[in-house]
Amino acid sequence: MKKVLVYGMTANPTGVESVIMNYYKHIDRSRVQFDFISCCETLAYEQEIRELGGEIYRVTPKRKKQFRKQLNEIFQNNSYDAVWVNDCFANLIYLKYAKKYGVKIRIIHSHNSHNMGNLGQGIKHKICKRFLTKYATNFWACGELAGKYFYSQKIRRSDKYKIINNAIDLNKYAFNKRVREQVRKELGVTENFVVGHVGRLHFQKNQEFLIDIFAEIKKREPSAVLLLVGQGEEKQKLVNKVKALNLDDSVKFLGLRADVERLLQAFDVMPFPSLFEGLSVVMIEGQASGVPIYASDTLAKDTKIADNFVFCSLKDPAKTWAEKIMSDRDNFKRKSNVDELRKAGYDINTEAEKFTQFIEKG
Repeated sequence: MKKVLVYGMTANPTGVESVIMNYYKHIDRSRVQFDFISCCETLAYEQEIRELGGEIYRVTPKRKKQFRKQLNEIFQNNSYDAVWVNDCFANLIYLKYAKKYGVKIRIIHSHNSHNMGNLGQGIKHKICKRFLTKYATNFWACGELAGKYFYSQKIRRSDKYKIINNAIDLNKYAFNKRVREQVRKELGVTENFVVGHVGRLHFQKNQEFLIDIFAEIKKREPSAVLLLVGQGEEKQKLVNKVKALNLDDSVKFLGLRADVERLLQAFDVMPFPSLFEGLSVVMIEGQASGVPIYASDTLAKDTKIADNFVFCSLKDPAKTWAEKIMSDRDNFKRKSNVDELRKAGYDINTEAEKFTQFIEKG
């Protein structure tokens, strides 16, 4: 059996964590097994990781003395065939130690197209970028924009560069009218026009503008409700904005949910005005479910796979987004897009087997 040490899981089950777990749950674990390393006290999906046979190694933050000692002990006591780093350049140290201990496959994986942190983190990115080829053997990205952000043109032209699709269990997200009716009843929105959004409550997702869009939709459709799925540091700001617009009775903060595939069935529309993205997992899930998606044109063009996906400009006001959404409403017929997503390479069963074979070949 081949062993892979994975870095990139945090306590928050966001897109990166979902991608890692989708691959972990669907690889042939009799051939490849994952272990995880993290500075977090708790990990998203921790219980599931252990049930699937994965070890979790907790290390102190890099700034503490014990960190390097702990890394040495982990690599001395375990034999890994690959290390898979799903994070920014500043964590190249995991690949550095992997090289030191002779790990043959050392993967750096880009999941975003923009610096999500502060200026200091941006500077670290630029510095670490110089050392990518020194420590990494393989350069992965979730899409072309994420690849351009992380890697030089020379790397992107090499045979070590690869787009790894944010594949999902497509059948799980296929449109199901019975589930739609059941979830809408559970949420008390049977008779409402449901505007939904799934994502971390973070400036990247631009949910303040989303609320503006919803306010305009509400003027045109009084029954409209907004369901926000996710948690994050922007929550209080968003709550305050909802109150300021007198939308308290029409906006529900659902927090983290483990049933996103069900919630997508209940949505009538999903605006997604992100400032930037690598290639959003929920955009793939949403397209599979057939929910109409109106996404900002800052997203990579390869995000659009099915005909329920529409690009809108962030230069346009919220009113224009709302008018577009409502004008399309009566002409849209809900259907699954599983076949289109499968042809585009987003079936996790197929992609996980490719992953397994790649690790096995070394």
